[in-house]
Amino acid sequence: MFKRINFPLVILCLFSPFYIHSQSFSLDWDRNLKLKSVQGVKFEDKVPVFSFLLNGEKKNSSDFLPNEKSWTLDGQISLRIDSIKNGQDNWTAVFTFFNISEDTLKVENFIPFGGLEDQVYITGKGDHRLSRPHLFRPGYDPVNVILPDNAWELGYSSFEVGNQGFTGLMRRKYWDGAQRRRFETILPPNSNVSYRMFVDSFTGGWQEGLKQVFQKRFLYDLDDFDYSMYQREDLQWIRKSYAMHLMMAWDADFYDREGERFSIFDFQQRNKEWFGGDDVIGIWPTWPTLGLDQRNQWDLFRDLPGGLQQLASISDSLNRLGTKFFISYNPWDESTRLEGHLEGMTALIKATKADGVVLDTKGSSSLEIQQAADLAKPGVVMYSEGMAVPKDMPGIVSGRVHNALYYPPLLNLNKLIKPDFAIFRVAELSYDRIRREYATSFFNGYGTELNIFRPGRPEWMEEDYRFFGKTLRILRENHSNFISFGYTPLVPTLPDGVFVNKWPLENKTIYTIFSLKTEGFLGNLFEVEKPASDWHYVDLWNHEEVLVQESEGKYFIPVDLEAFHQKWLGTNNEGAVGSIAYFPNLLEVGLEQNKLSIKSSKGNEIRVWAGVPEYGKSYLSLKSGLHTVDIQEKFGRYEGKIVVQLFESEELIDEQVIEMEYGIPRLISLPEKTPRYDKALEGMVKIPSGSFEMKVTQGDQFIPYPTSGYPRTISMVGFYMDRYPVTNQEFKEFLEATGYKPLDKNRFLAHWVQGQIPEGMEKHPVVNVSLEDAQAYAKWAGKRLPTEGEWQYAASSGDGRDWPWDQNLKVKKRFEYVTNTLIVEHLDGLGEEFCNIGNGKSEAVGSHPKGKNPWGLEDLVGSVWQMSSDIYDNGTNQMVILKGGSYFKPSSSWWYVQGGPRETHYRQMQLRVSPGFERNETVGFRCVADY
Repeated sequence: MFKRINFPLVILCLFSPFYIHSQSFSLDWDRNLKLKSVQGVKFEDKVPVFSFLLNGEKKNSSDFLPNEKSWTLDGQISLRIDSIKNGQDNWTAVFTFFNISEDTLKVENFIPFGGLEDQVYITGKGDHRLSRPHLFRPGYDPVNVILPDNAWELGYSSFEVGNQGFTGLMRRKYWDGAQRRRFETILPPNSNVSYRMFVDSFTGGWQEGLKQVFQKRFLYDLDDFDYSMYQREDLQWIRKSYAMHLMMAWDADFYDREGERFSIFDFQQRNKEWFGGDDVIGIWPTWPTLGLDQRNQWDLFRDLPGGLQQLASISDSLNRLGTKFFISYNPWDESTRLEGHLEGMTALIKATKADGVVLDTKGSSSLEIQQAADLAKPGVVMYSEGMAVPKDMPGIVSGRVHNALYYPPLLNLNKLIKPDFAIFRVAELSYDRIRREYATSFFNGYGTELNIFRPGRPEWMEEDYRFFGKTLRILRENHSNFISFGYTPLVPTLPDGVFVNKWPLENKTIYTIFSLKTEGFLGNLFEVEKPASDWHYVDLWNHEEVLVQESEGKYFIPVDLEAFHQKWLGTNNEGAVGSIAYFPNLLEVGLEQNKLSIKSSKGNEIRVWAGVPEYGKSYLSLKSGLHTVDIQEKFGRYEGKIVVQLFESEELIDEQVIEMEYGIPRLISLPEKTPRYDKALEGMVKIPSGSFEMKVTQGDQFIPYPTSGYPRTISMVGFYMDRYPVTNQEFKEFLEATGYKPLDKNRFLAHWVQGQIPEGMEKHPVVNVSLEDAQAYAKWAGKRLPTEGEWQYAASSGDGRDWPWDQNLKVKKRFEYVTNTLIVEHLDGLGEEFCNIGNGKSEAVGSHPKGKNPWGLEDLVGSVWQMSSDIYDNGTNQMVILKGGSYFKPSSSWWYVQGGPRETHYRQMQLRVSPGFERNETVGFRCVADY
């Protein structure tokens, strides 16, 4: 124990907990200014009350020596502690530092609790004139942060003991004879500076301590926050705004002087293509020309081409494009033609129909300014040049991160103070590439103001604007998350150099990611709770489903972040971004062949994208519900990623991604139906309804066959089928009845002689016909071509047999492996009584009655390849599926089509070029009809 000294009562309260009311926030230190306990939590290892830099050297509070009424440090600094308040939920006191030496001293970087290695704290680092504050976390490099403009010098710290956390904040409050600078204080002899220290408590991770001080206490600048401005529905549109351009009236993108026309609409239409367009466009006709003559700021608006009426028309037109129109206000305009500022503002807003006002040189608004706008019309937003500090936030709902800070710190803690305050980072095109500007705005969940006052439209502008568009899409589609008071900055990551912010809501959670790894990053990034069974993670930047990785009972999110050239490190073009979403499974999506099935009972719009969503690209819009989408019909010969998004009032509520394999054939033909017949047409047999397991085999897979989903059970509705393939005679009757002549006559009925059937071949299957020829015949006959499934079901008599005539007849196969895609089959055991086994000669139908199947169909195998109606497209070429094999069996090389008779489940592709090319001596068809 220490000896009690007769300090003033305020000091004795700190030395003697007996004097502190039991319901007040308690804090106890020893005479060496080391904390013993806070709120009854005792510290085994004593924690300094504070630390600071004296002439660049770190000093702890425990370095001070106690005197009767103060403490002293090295004969240079004297410390007095007073104005102690033990509130119900926090503690505060004023620490005054006197220079008692004859030298001028510099003090800076005051940190509550000393900024120890196991603490999270904020203090200055380096000597940048505008950007020194850094957030220090155990195990990570410090992160440069943006603080409110009246708190650049603050010191913050937090630490946890068990489940209890404590925060400390030190703010410079008073100075006498001292020189106050942004981050440090210069103390000449006999001068002093005072810091007020606040101590608070919290539970949860260190971010909760930060929220306690920044978000709930407003850095102790406000006791109560007046939310009335934020509750005004007419002003809430600015919260959903993320892209703004401020431009001067003499900008060629605003007005074309030579053409004497306003070019602003061309500008906005281009922007819509590149990044979805501006939410706000502001016009500035004043500085730096204001003061050239006696006209005041409002006069310069009046003298623009077409006057105020034209500006009102521009405002209306921009509003129809989804863009708000801002004017500017220069409060320093006091020497030009006399006109009341507030009266002039009201009149100008009313005349131009402006939606907002840029408050030049101001970091706040006022009740009078807002009232002047409200007199003109509702919904007019004040937008300050500087960022409002906490005490000014109740009076204004939007502001900017000034570009005086050219290379912006990574993390903006102003966003944490009031997440629904609309922040815009100011960026310029006229210096160098600015991808980092867009990236850090996205990472912090707010907008970007493109200030294009300076001339210069670089050649890389479009590329960077399109990158901007990728970030904007995520911000806009998840707007509610980015104004969430549950925002948690810098969730722990496995590697350093990659940063993650969390934006949770009950119905979804969004993570924004910023990476400084030039080599990119691929792997587990951060830990999450075990995913719910009916929720899933989606990479919104790459539009991919995220497979959560489990390791030792923990769950991690893997990410894929782009690399960037190391030459951009330290510039406004460094970094890469990403975004992860955690959604409930509200969409059911599947892809079979070329048909995309979508089901949702929630939301009001489904958007289907071929590839990743991006501005300037069209998508298929559907109402929420049950849908089947033909990919080729809607998107052409597309192969790749299909992104399906579900929206509720422009908010993304789920996303599912289908990865289409490349080069995979997909069915593009549509099912057909004939008139229903009560009885079989002449020459047809009845095929009963039923189901069967359809398996498929095929030859060379260099060009892939459609094999996905086989074998599978297929239910068949009954139909009629031709007993034999269509013959030459039957096809001649069709020609004589219709006068059919194909547009492409190449090889049409090439086996006929001068348009006549060779003698003796009337009953042979017709060949040298294309799919179009066969379809024309079938239509004339009131029939259609069978699907592959129908043909195989009928040929196998519904039981899936290999050969039509006897399911017990065993045919031996010998396999010859040629390449990884080609296996040649040799069949042994087929008898000529069942079919043509490949003698190279066409035969009349019905030549092999023993080959009849139980349902009465003949010439199913070994006659001619028989066309199905199934057409497939693999994105590069199309194919028709042929069945049954043919009489032709080339054998001198394994590279030939494997001809001869083929099993009922065997298929051969016919690659499509033109009708003439597709007419073969070995390909015919038979028809079916419906009952």
